[in-house]
Amino acid sequence: MRTQSRLDKINRVVENRQQGAIIIENVVDPHNAEAAVRSCDAFGIQRVCFIFETVKKFNPRRVGKASSSSANKWVDYSIYDTTEECISELKKEGYEVIATVLDDEAESLYTAKLENPKTAFMFGNEKEGLSEKAIKLADRKMYITMLGFVQSLNISVTASIFLFELTRRRLQNSEQFAYPEEYQSKLKESFQER
Repeated sequence: MRTQSRLDKINRVVENRQQGAIIIENVVDPHNAEAAVRSCDAFGIQRVCFIFETVKKFNPRRVGKASSSSANKWVDYSIYDTTEECISELKKEGYEVIATVLDDEAESLYTAKLENPKTAFMFGNEKEGLSEKAIKLADRKMYITMLGFVQSLNISVTASIFLFELTRRRLQNSEQFAYPEEYQSKLKESFQER
C-alpha cells in the first residue's frame, strides 16, 4: 500500500543508502549470513555478494525471511559460483575489495583509511575464514584490533563492526558516499514494489 508515510520512509531510507558492498564467501550456516545482511540494511549498505564455491547454495531471500527481520527484502543480492568471478566483477565496477583476516600484513580497521566510496568488505566462512584465493585477490587486508584472549568473532558480529566503523567515518561527508540521483530514483521505485 502506497501511503504517504510509507513513501516518506522509502525516500528517507534511499537518501541514506551508501555505496559499498559486503562479500560473503562460502558461509555454511545461512542464518549467520542473513544476520550480516541485517547489518547491511541497518547501516545503509544495499549490495550483498554471495559466493558459493565450496558450500551448498541457498536462496538469501527465502532463508532471510525468518532470520533477518525482513532485511533480506530491502537489500540487493548477487550470487557467484567462484571467488574470482565475484572479485573480478566488483573491481571492474571500481570497488576496492578488502579481505577481513588476521594477518601480519593486515591493517587495523581503526586506523586504516577508508576513502573509496565503493568499498567491499569480504568475510569468510565460520571454520576456515576466507580462502587463500580470496585473500590473494583482495586489494587490502584488514582486521579488528581485539584486546582480549579471543582473536575471532562470528561473521555477523564482524560484519557489523566493519560496517559500523565505515558508516561512522562517512557521517560527516555522507553526500560523498551516497548513490547518484539516478540510482536513487530507481531504488525508490524498486522499494515501492517490494
